[in-house]
Amino acid sequence: MSSLATTLVLGGARSGKSRHAERLLAESGLERVYLATALAGDGEMAERIARHREERGPGWLTIEEQFDLAGALRREARQGRAILVDCLTLWLTNVMLADRDVAAASVSLCAVLPALPCPVVLVSNEVGMGLVPETKLGRRFRDEQGRLNQAVAAVVPDVIFVAAGLPLTLKRAGEPGPRSLP
Repeated sequence: MSSLATTLVLGGARSGKSRHAERLLAESGLERVYLATALAGDGEMAERIARHREERGPGWLTIEEQFDLAGALRREARQGRAILVDCLTLWLTNVMLADRDVAAASVSLCAVLPALPCPVVLVSNEVGMGLVPETKLGRRFRDEQGRLNQAVAAVVPDVIFVAAGLPLTLKRAGEPGPRSLP
């Protein structure tokens, strides 16, 4: 029986977060489902997606869903499986650029996660640690991404931050959380 809990894996670009998330699922012994959120909008992105798929190797059932992440999770979640969502950052980009309701989509995602019958590992970029974006859209995206990461972190048992390929556990189910100052 797997001890994998639903987990949010955060980190910067090229931090090793996806590789760490894939390793968590590989070690679970469960059937692995890769829920891809990327849109191949240009040749470079299509190449990235193909390279990612090749690096993952066999043994993954790949499902593509760019908008209805909560619905895809409800459809694909079942006992004996573990699902990797890669990534929330691209999903949020898709939702925003399609002018969909970000708050409603985020609430829907956070509502479904605790009710799923299998563990889900969600990968997301931590984008609020760098420069302030120059554009209004960039600043809105940074803010929405920060809110989404906080909301997901609040409803999942485990949260891991990856930097330079090294995982740091921020939250672990059953362990006491950080103490607040008096």
